[in-house]
Amino acid sequence: MKIGSLAIAGKAFLAPMAGASDRAFREICSGFGAAFTTSEMVSAKALQAGDRKTARLMDLGAAARPAAVQLFGSEPKAMAAGARRAMEAAPDAIDLNMGCPAPKITRSGAGSALMKDPGLCAELVAAVREAADVPVTVKIRAGWDETSRNAAEVARACERAGASAVAVHARTRAQMFAPPADWNVIREVRQAVGIPVIGNGDVFSAADAARMLEETGCDAVLVGRGALGNPWIFQQIDAYLSDSRVLPPPDIWEKTRVMLRHIGLACRYKGEARAMKEARGHVGRYLKGLKSAAQFRRRAAALSTYAELEALSKEIAAANAPDGDG
Repeated sequence: MKIGSLAIAGKAFLAPMAGASDRAFREICSGFGAAFTTSEMVSAKALQAGDRKTARLMDLGAAARPAAVQLFGSEPKAMAAGARRAMEAAPDAIDLNMGCPAPKITRSGAGSALMKDPGLCAELVAAVREAADVPVTVKIRAGWDETSRNAAEVARACERAGASAVAVHARTRAQMFAPPADWNVIREVRQAVGIPVIGNGDVFSAADAARMLEETGCDAVLVGRGALGNPWIFQQIDAYLSDSRVLPPPDIWEKTRVMLRHIGLACRYKGEARAMKEARGHVGRYLKGLKSAAQFRRRAAALSTYAELEALSKEIAAANAPDGDG
């Protein structure tokens, strides 16, 4: 598929996730086959103001390409200024967040609050298209609530304004992340626009990805929570889509190896103190389904150094090794 002039060689993308899809995790997922990655969401206004912490979110690196910077905001001029700053990170695309349901984002009229105003969505796309010389994509939801499921309308408005692709999270803002995603909305958007459509919501396995592609006609799938603690999902999706192979889940040695690699990269990019605080949640996700997971998760919540994680990983591996392999 192509997003504007950008060729994408796969159908499984890593979703932007605040507090999760940082450079380290994007590189891990890309290594397992994620065809496209996107930064954590970046405030256009904060970029415009020169906030250094915000600018660091745009550190894309070279190991997880192609990659987009995701901007959020609700004012066309500020979004254009943010896009110009974002171009300093040499993104392959700029993604506009029109789907975040967090109250601190929607209160300012940004994120999924934009679904209430398709005209403003179009203005934001046009402003960023004018400011940036890379494809502009948008991530939307089914709508604000059940009385305003207008994803197809918003997608058409964004396409007319110059968007090169649209990702659709198949829940309304009111639904947040709780009920099952309604993939019908992805199919409706696919039928409404001519640009690529990327489906999002409840892809937790290779079979889920294949079913979404088949049922909705979307061009690619966006994997979010299904990739947390499970970057192998991209490899599994690729194998299943290419020749119906069902890859086995990673063994305990692979799980701990990749977990250590992930957190090690985070330490390199952010410094050990900050990275190890954030690692506590990541480690908990890697532990899902393992023996004594609750006990190890409690201990992971107190991690403060990479050496402590290495020691804990050995215990996790020993406790979960097949008989005779400990």
